[in-house]
Amino acid sequence: MQNMLTLLSNALCRITGRTAGAQTVSELLIGLSEYVSLTSPAAPDLAQTQRLPPKPPPVVSARASAAPLVSTSLAAPAARITASCSFADFTPQVTFDIKKCDLYRLEDGPSMKAELTREQGLQYYRTMQTVRRMELKADQLYKQKIIRGFCHLYDGQEACAAGVEAAINRSDHLITAYRAHAYTYTRGVSVKEILCELMGRRGGVSKGKGGSMHMYAPHFYGGNGIVGAQVPLGAGIALACQYQGNNQLCVTLYGDGAANQGQLFEAFNMAALWKLPCIFICENNQYSMGTSAERASASTDYYKRGDYIPGIRVDGMDVLCVREAVKFAADLCRAGKGPIVMELQTYRYHGHSMSDPGVRKWMWPFGRRWRRQHSLRWLTPSHHWTTCATTSLKTIHPWRSVGPTPGLSLSL
Repeated sequence: MQNMLTLLSNALCRITGRTAGAQTVSELLIGLSEYVSLTSPAAPDLAQTQRLPPKPPPVVSARASAAPLVSTSLAAPAARITASCSFADFTPQVTFDIKKCDLYRLEDGPSMKAELTREQGLQYYRTMQTVRRMELKADQLYKQKIIRGFCHLYDGQEACAAGVEAAINRSDHLITAYRAHAYTYTRGVSVKEILCELMGRRGGVSKGKGGSMHMYAPHFYGGNGIVGAQVPLGAGIALACQYQGNNQLCVTLYGDGAANQGQLFEAFNMAALWKLPCIFICENNQYSMGTSAERASASTDYYKRGDYIPGIRVDGMDVLCVREAVKFAADLCRAGKGPIVMELQTYRYHGHSMSDPGVRKWMWPFGRRWRRQHSLRWLTPSHHWTTCATTSLKTIHPWRSVGPTPGLSLSL
């Protein structure tokens, strides 16, 4: 019996924080009851609770959301209460501070604050995770010789595709180069159709006849195999939008390698003359095939290449920065002040294509720095992600624990 009392006394001392020598068991039980009364909230009146409407949760800043919701400290150790509850469980909307964009021939730029709802965050995260896993699965299938021919992967640049699609309407038009898997998905084509197309199956989006570089969807004019050839086509689509007066625009994407093509500047000239509603976006992934941008271009300020066209340079690894910048550009184009040139600074985790291993890029400090700044980092719980609960993220990828997503560690 004495041993049981001693064990009970030690357990109560650990719970209440008091010393065992100065207390009897009865005194410790009294202290435990006081501790429970302090740490347990009073039960509300059920009748009053049913009558009162629920109060809406406050809209908080992203920086403030990381702080504990309740932190009350009392003098006595037994009464010390620290109850932490993340705003992630119920915050419907947060505001993020985003990077300032570099501007060219513009007085005002995109907003430096971005509002994000819970639904939007889950949608962006799902889109980027799906694209990442789809591209890594394509890598695996190519190495198994199930996919053959040209295959240019997009992993590492997911924030560009997700941000652009979030900023425009479904009725707007989009055309890109041969690295087109992600935009094919964001334009509404299923992963199954994309992978079937890569494998040459008739269930593919182009009936297995287009392959990696030629996929199409409504208002999506595909990947284009000729370097820079899609830029004048995008200007022509914007001309059609202007001619029809339907308040639509065309997003024309190209890489830093195509930025030196002569047809690009011809398209710039015509678009500026006619004030076409066209957003020219250079996805600067730092390498033209295997040649770094510094060795391939005399000027790497691609957002200034329009000369007489306004330009914006954006962090392409942050989906919110991309979304706000493209929204700003779209508003200019719809107001008749287009065109505009954008540069998204991003990085790809593969070589130029599956025939290019791209191993040397990760051996340099430059490549390792970009790997640490991967595009999924802002939408994970450890990086200011407060509007999406952990249980909701697990519904997106239930087979793995939720956490920061390394640049190359995802697998299907």
